[in-house]
Amino acid sequence: MKSKLIGAVAALAIAVGGSLVAATPAQAATPAIMITKVYYNSPGSDTGSNTSLNAEYVRLTNKRSYTINLKSWTMRDKSNHVYTFSSNFYLKPGYNVYIHTGKGTNTSYHRYWGRSWYVWNNSGDAAYLRNSAGTGIDSCSWGSSGSYTYC
Repeated sequence: MKSKLIGAVAALAIAVGGSLVAATPAQAATPAIMITKVYYNSPGSDTGSNTSLNAEYVRLTNKRSYTINLKSWTMRDKSNHVYTFSSNFYLKPGYNVYIHTGKGTNTSYHRYWGRSWYVWNNSGDAAYLRNSAGTGIDSCSWGSSGSYTYC
C-alpha cells in the first residue's frame, strides 16, 4: 500500500511538473499579431498635412502560420485614441498591415485612421493592441528621442 501511495504521489508530481513546463513556453510565446514598428514622429515639421499624418503609422505583423481576421481588434494610445478594424480584415501569415493616422483608401496592407491631427506623441507614448474580446495582445512604448521604434 505504501509503495502504491508513493507511486501515485510521484506520478502526480510528474504530471504537475510536466504541465508547468508546458505552460511556460505558451505564456512567453510571441503574440499572434505583433506591433513591430511605430513611426511616431513623421519627417519634417508637424504641419498637420495629410501627407505628414500618413507618415505617422503603426506596423502590425502576423507572426503565425495561418491567416487571422482582425475584425473588431483595436489599436490605441495612452490618451485612448482608438482605431478599430470595423469589418473583416484578414492578415496573412508573415504579412504586415500599416495603420496610418491620416486619410486614404484602405487596402490589404494599408489602413487609414482618418484623423486630422497626430495621435502618437513625439515626447513618449505607447501603442496597445487588443483583440475582438478586448484582451491585450501586444504593446510598444517609447521615449522622447528618435522618430520611430522597432518593437
